[in-house]
Amino acid sequence: MFKTPDKCESGALDRERITSMYPVIAPYVRRTPLLEIRGADVGLPHASLALKFESMQPSGSFKVRGAFANLLTRTLPKAGVAAASGGNHGAAVAYAAMRLGVPARIFVPEVSSSTKVDRIRAYGALLTITGQRYNDTLQACREYIDSSGALEVHAFDAYETMLGTGTVGLEVEQQFPQVDTVLVAVGGGGLIGGIAAWFADSAVDVVGVEPEGAPTLARAMQAGLPVDAPAGSIADDSLAPARIGDLVFPIVQRKVHRVVLVSDEEIRAAQQALWNGVNAVVEPGGAAAFAAVVSRRYEPAAGERVCVIVSGGNSTAVSF
Repeated sequence: MFKTPDKCESGALDRERITSMYPVIAPYVRRTPLLEIRGADVGLPHASLALKFESMQPSGSFKVRGAFANLLTRTLPKAGVAAASGGNHGAAVAYAAMRLGVPARIFVPEVSSSTKVDRIRAYGALLTITGQRYNDTLQACREYIDSSGALEVHAFDAYETMLGTGTVGLEVEQQFPQVDTVLVAVGGGGLIGGIAAWFADSAVDVVGVEPEGAPTLARAMQAGLPVDAPAGSIADDSLAPARIGDLVFPIVQRKVHRVVLVSDEEIRAAQQALWNGVNAVVEPGGAAAFAAVVSRRYEPAAGERVCVIVSGGNSTAVSF
């Protein structure tokens, strides 16, 4: 089994520490709604479903939890913070920095959507658009950090980031205590890492969902360690880093035993189903976990209670 590097041993990311982080970030993030729906409302007459709308966070995604967890618990230099992002993490860090009065510089790749770029600019961060993929952007960000002394706020592969995302699991348990399975979209793995840590010693299953064109966790599971994966999906700006995080992977490896792959067409259908069924505008990455259910790639058992994390809503489209 791949061994966790650095300080984030599995015992360092547990329910106690996630619980302690919750009141730290709670004044700045939303306790997002969890909506129990009739499966028939979204074309699934026999399913028992709940949707956790992290798309309703202030910056448009769950990423704001990790952003505040970093900025509120780490020593911030005069140069402020810097982050590389497909878009959602950058918007979250820019928002957190604005709220806390901290200078921020955000780096995003050329595939980042205009909606996310506009959010970052609106929050007052300095913005650099560079690179074809997240890892190219991350390199540019780190060059800036080396020259400026700014603090890196990593999008997924950081202890504080996953302590923040773990609070999504905490809320799911409080709002939907009968849950059997949680479906989570995977990019670099920060969200599923935090949720897996929260449910690590419980009977709740945590299932990863990825686009077929960006199978970072699926490739890592096959190899037994993080490896490079392709990127070619409509969710490239949120679910397509080069590989799963080194800190993330051992946490996920211990808890997550299934990864479901969905096509771009199935993601679009899930976006449309969320709009038609519950009037929710959701970006492709935010709809990926729901796509696993709508497409029947994940078929709930009779009586199984499934919670789907709707992770991001930075889209203005209502026709998919």
